[in-house]
Amino acid sequence: MGSSSAQTEIPKMTKLEPKVAVVVFLLKGRKVLLGRRRSAVGRSTFALPGGNLEFGESFEECAAREVKEETGLEIQKTELLTVTNNLFLEQPKPLHYVTIFMRSVQADDDEVPQNMEPEKCDGWDWYEWEDLPQPLFWPLEKMVNSGFNPFPT
Repeated sequence: MGSSSAQTEIPKMTKLEPKVAVVVFLLKGRKVLLGRRRSAVGRSTFALPGGNLEFGESFEECAAREVKEETGLEIQKTELLTVTNNLFLEQPKPLHYVTIFMRSVQADDDEVPQNMEPEKCDGWDWYEWEDLPQPLFWPLEKMVNSGFNPFPT
């Protein structure tokens, strides 16, 4: 997908480097799993499970690890959907993330998501794609507003 940045000049500081995040559209029927963020960046917004890519990890490995760490769920049929370039210039410290969006399903439909990291998230719920909660975390909001659809056609 495309590049995203605010129309603000990037402050001159010590060397800032982009990070890579992998986030997962975990699908169940026409629903997607979202959690309300507690971190400073995007506090109280709804976001997909995911996190930072670790050295040597594939996108699929990162997706599986992050979903398991955050929700306790095992995933399968994971595939790359798109990539976005996100600048967070209004934060206490500017952030630049290349975000890898993956699509996946649960390995066991009977498993229920658990809040494994309550310091980072208020909890996980399934939401109908046509009736997503607000506010959405900015990178996800941009995807939704662009007409992006994570469901297979």
